[in-house]
Amino acid sequence: MAPHPATGKLSTLCPALQKEKPFQKQFGSENELAMESTLAKKDKIENDVVEEKPKETTVEFLASLAAVLVTGLFIITFVMQAFEIPSSSMENTLLIGDHVFVNRIQFAPKSSWAGPLLPYRDVRHGDIVVFLSPAEPGLYVVKRIIGTAGDHIHLRNGVVYRNGEELKEPYVVRPPDSIPNPYRDNFPAVPPSESYNVYPSWEQELPMHIQGDDIVVPPDHYFAMGDNRDVSLDSRFWGFIPKENVIGRPMFIYWSFETPGDQYRKTALGDRVGFLAHVIIHFFDETRWRRTLRVVQ
Repeated sequence: MAPHPATGKLSTLCPALQKEKPFQKQFGSENELAMESTLAKKDKIENDVVEEKPKETTVEFLASLAAVLVTGLFIITFVMQAFEIPSSSMENTLLIGDHVFVNRIQFAPKSSWAGPLLPYRDVRHGDIVVFLSPAEPGLYVVKRIIGTAGDHIHLRNGVVYRNGEELKEPYVVRPPDSIPNPYRDNFPAVPPSESYNVYPSWEQELPMHIQGDDIVVPPDHYFAMGDNRDVSLDSRFWGFIPKENVIGRPMFIYWSFETPGDQYRKTALGDRVGFLAHVIIHFFDETRWRRTLRVVQ
């Protein structure tokens, strides 16, 4: 039986249709890939736009720099300040070349709004303090507080008596080859004079504060001496420390470098540049690493 014409026609068309199907499938795949590629590029562009940070303007940079400088200035003015120990008067507690951070808040006058929040306290016996010298304006000095307001103090053969009691001072250094000084070791029994390196103003004022064998510390003042007792130029030689002259209390040593005893007197530019070069060259071998972060007490 012969095939139906229509059937024959369908049979001749089927191969063509079968050939078109793979082409359509391939064309669809290429479109999908193109769309995916376009979407991926679009996402990348959007991500780049999101991730790209706006450049800081000159004004913004200067504002940030000013904020940092103001914060640093506030800290070194009101919170803490770095000082270098220039002399041997506090050895062996503090050595020449010790660099310390000083707490400026602790002994500051209490403020009404921040008083309960900050660790204010009065200066006590035995505190080590940095202060402005009453004898040489602008000179920063560090000593240990021996007497506060109302204390009666005298020395006999180098031993300190406060309110009639001998002080136990394990921190005191007395070199065996020290030159005897009657005024220094028997204060205030021996009258002061310029031959003992006593400041003229203190030579005149000292008799007004003597009661019996003692010197009496007036209100709002302190009597201080160095731990290296025989070389220290202290309250025995220039008088009391006014309360308003106290800067703060040394907290810890952040760096210590072997420094000549007379380095602080060399103020010429050439001397300073020369010592700076010496520090750079010998930073590692002349830094006292064992003293780093040592608490001052």
